[in-house]
Amino acid sequence: MNGQSRLAIKPGDLIAVGVLSSATLVYELTLTRLFSLAQFYHFAFMAISLALLGSGCAGSLLSVWPRLGRRTDLWAGGFGILALASYAILNWVPFDSFAIAWDSRQIVYLILTFTGAALPFLGSGMVIGELLSANRDHLHRVYAANLGGSAVGCVLVLPLLDWIGGEGTLFAAAALGLIAAALFGLPDEKHTTIRKTGALIAASLLILIALLRPESLAMRLSPYKGLTQALRAPDAAHTRSEWNAYARVDVVESESIHIMPGLSQNAMITSPPLQSGLTLDGDNLQPITDLEPADELARQLADNLPQAVIDVLKPGADRTLVLEPGGGWDVLMLLANGTPALTAVEHNPLVIDVLRDFPPYLYADPRIKVIAQEGRTFVKQTDDTYDVIDIALSDSYHPVTSGAYSLSEDYRYTVEAICEVYARLDDGGLLIITRWLQTPPTESLRVLATVKAALRSQGIDQLGDHIAAFRTMRTMTFVVGQAPLTGDQSDLIRAFCADRGYDVVWLPDIRADEVNQYNRLPEPVYYETFSAMLADPTGLIDQYEYDIRPPTDNRPFFFHTFRWRQTPEIVASLGATWQPFGGSGYLVLIALLLMVSVLAVVLIAGPLLIRRGESRLSTIPPAIKWRGLLYFTMLGLGFLFVEMPLAQRFILFVGQPVIALAVVLFAILLFSGLGSLTAPRWNLRIALPALVIAVLLMPPILAALFDLALGWPLAARIGLSILALSPVGVLMGIPFSRGLVLIEQQAPGFTPWAWAVNGCASVISAVVSVMIAVSWGFSAVLIVGAAMYAAALVSIWPFGVQQTSKKLP
Repeated sequence: MNGQSRLAIKPGDLIAVGVLSSATLVYELTLTRLFSLAQFYHFAFMAISLALLGSGCAGSLLSVWPRLGRRTDLWAGGFGILALASYAILNWVPFDSFAIAWDSRQIVYLILTFTGAALPFLGSGMVIGELLSANRDHLHRVYAANLGGSAVGCVLVLPLLDWIGGEGTLFAAAALGLIAAALFGLPDEKHTTIRKTGALIAASLLILIALLRPESLAMRLSPYKGLTQALRAPDAAHTRSEWNAYARVDVVESESIHIMPGLSQNAMITSPPLQSGLTLDGDNLQPITDLEPADELARQLADNLPQAVIDVLKPGADRTLVLEPGGGWDVLMLLANGTPALTAVEHNPLVIDVLRDFPPYLYADPRIKVIAQEGRTFVKQTDDTYDVIDIALSDSYHPVTSGAYSLSEDYRYTVEAICEVYARLDDGGLLIITRWLQTPPTESLRVLATVKAALRSQGIDQLGDHIAAFRTMRTMTFVVGQAPLTGDQSDLIRAFCADRGYDVVWLPDIRADEVNQYNRLPEPVYYETFSAMLADPTGLIDQYEYDIRPPTDNRPFFFHTFRWRQTPEIVASLGATWQPFGGSGYLVLIALLLMVSVLAVVLIAGPLLIRRGESRLSTIPPAIKWRGLLYFTMLGLGFLFVEMPLAQRFILFVGQPVIALAVVLFAILLFSGLGSLTAPRWNLRIALPALVIAVLLMPPILAALFDLALGWPLAARIGLSILALSPVGVLMGIPFSRGLVLIEQQAPGFTPWAWAVNGCASVISAVVSVMIAVSWGFSAVLIVGAAMYAAALVSIWPFGVQQTSKKLP
C-alpha cells in the first residue's frame, strides 16, 4: 500500500458502514432475545461471542485472500441474506439441550445453530475489515462510523421489539443490510443501478414481512418450555402473544392448567378453579385465576395457602406491598383473605395489560394500586412503609440439578435487595418470601443466608429471633420480622401450620421434636441445615455440597449453585438425567469455551500457516508480528471483560437484560467511536494507563451511582448511565485504531489479521467473563479487564509514541 489507500473511501461508503453496523447490532441484540425465547438463557450471551467470531473469521480470510473483500456491496447484501438463513437454521434445526448428554446428533445440531447465527457477522465483518485495511489514512473514520452506526442500532432495537416483535426485528435487520448494500459506491456506478434497485425492493419486501409477521414464520420454541408443554393439552387455546423489549408474553387457556403453589393437603376443595397460563419468553408458566376475590372458592383457597399466615399475624393489614406478582396469584389470594387494599409492583407493562383484559380483570379492582416498575426501583423510590411486603413466587419450579437458569441474574434475592425491602417495613412489619422446595436444600438455604447477611448488615445480632420458616409439600415460606417475633406470634404460626399440615422449619423458640411432622422426610434436613446456617453460616457454606453463598448485586446469580467438587458426580450422571445439558448449566460454559477457543486458534493461526504469495503477513518482521498478536489479543480480551460485566451490572439499574445490554453497548460504542475519531491525537502511553484507571474505578463509581439514582425515572437513569459510561467508552475507542496506525507504519498489511485477532480474543473473553462473574462477581471481571489493557500497554510500548518516523528493528 505504501501509505496510500488501496480503495478510496467515498462519503456514501461511510454512511453505508453506519447503516450496516446498525443492522449488525440490531441483529445481535435480537438474537439474544430469540435465543432466550427458543432455548434458555445460556444461549443469550452467546450472541455476542458469535458476532465477534464472525468478525474474526472475516479478518482471517482477508489476511489470506486480500481480494476477497473488494466487493463490499455484495458482502453487505450477504449479511441480509445470511441473517434470513440464520433465522431458518435457528427455527428448523431440531436442537434439544435435554438430549445433548446422550444423543450425539445434538452436538452437530448445536454447531449448526451457532454457525448459522454467526454467518451474518461474517458478512458485515468482511466489509468493515476490508475498509479498515484498504484505507489506512482514514481507518479511524471507518472505525468511528462502525462504532457510531452500532450505537444507533442499540437505540433502534428496543422500539422495534415493541412494534414488530423479535421475528420482525430480525427481518428488519436483514432489510437494513440490503439498504447498506445499495448505498455502497453511490452514485457513480451506472451498471449497478439494477442491482441496487433490486436490493432496495428486497429490503422493502422484508420490511413488509416484518410488519405483517405471518404465523408461518413464528419462532419455534424448545419442547421443554412451559408454553410448549401447556399447548399440548387437547383443549389448549393460544389466545394472546405480544412482544416488548422485556419479553414475549403469551397466554394459554386450558382446563388442564392447575397451579396453586403451597396449597394445603387439608384443603377441602372439591373442584379446582379455572385458570389460564401466562408465560414470559415461553417459560415460567404462571396462573391467571378466573375467580373474584369475594367468591367462596377464592376464600377457601386463600385460607389454605402459605400467604394466609399474613392474616393470622397481621389481620386487616391495609399497607401491603406485593413485588413482582406475575400472573397475580398472590394479589388475588391476599384480597380473598381480607386484605383491604394493596400495592402491586410489576415490571412488565404487558403483564399488567393482560391482567386487566382477562377474567377476572384483577388489575381493574380499585383496591389494587398497580405500579409498572421494577420492584427494586420502586422500593428505592418510595418513602412509604408497609405492614407487609410479599416477594411473590412468580417463576416455575426447577430442580436443583437443572442448568437452565444458573446463569440468569436475579436482583430480587440479593443482600442489598433484602436490605432495601427490609428498610420499607413499618414498625412490627413482616417480610414474606416464598420459594420452591429443593432436595437437597438449596434455594431455601440461600434465602436464609441472604436474609441473615442482610439483617446482620443492619446491626441485628439475634438473627434467629426475627425469622420463622415453614414448608409445604413443594414450597418454603419465610416470615421475617422488622422486630423480633414474639412468643405469641410463634404460637400463632405453630397453630397455623398444624391446621394446614405444614411443617415448621424454624421459629425463635423451636423444639427439635416439633419438626418433620406432616410431609415427613427420612431426616429433618431442613431444620438441621437451618440450625447450622444460623449457628455457623461460614462453616456450613464452606462445607456444603452446593454453592449457597448469599447473592449480592455484584454477584446476583441466585440460581447458580454449581461447585467444582460436584463435577465427578455430574459427569457420572451424564446421559442418565433428563435435564438441560445433562444437569449442569455451568459445565456448558466449559464446553463452549473449549469450542470457541479451538475456533479462535484456528482463525488466528491459519493466516500464519497458509503460505501464499498474496498473504499480507508473509513480509511482516516476526518481532512486529508477535508484538501485534499480543497487543490485539489483549485488546480483544479486555474489551469484552469490561463490556460484559457492565451490561450485566446495569440490569439492576435500567431494567431487563436486553435494555441494559442496549444501553451499555450504545454508550460504549458511541463514545468509543468518538474516541476513535480523536485517536490520531493520542499517545498510547497516556491513553492506556488512563483506561486502566477508569476501568478500576468503575465498581465504586457504579455502587455510588446506583445507590443515589436507582429510584429515579427510567429516562433519567438511562441518561445517567450513558453519562457515567462516557469516559471509559472514549478511552476504549482509542487503542484499536491508534494501535493499527502505529503498527501499519512498521508493517503494512497487518490490519486484517489484527481485526481477526481482536475478534477471536473477544469471543473467548465473552465466555470467560461470565464464568468469572458467576463465581467471583462483576468487579473481578473488571479487574481482569484492566489487567488485559495493562498487558496491551506493555506490548505496544515501543510503538506508543505520538508519531513514528522510522521503522523499528
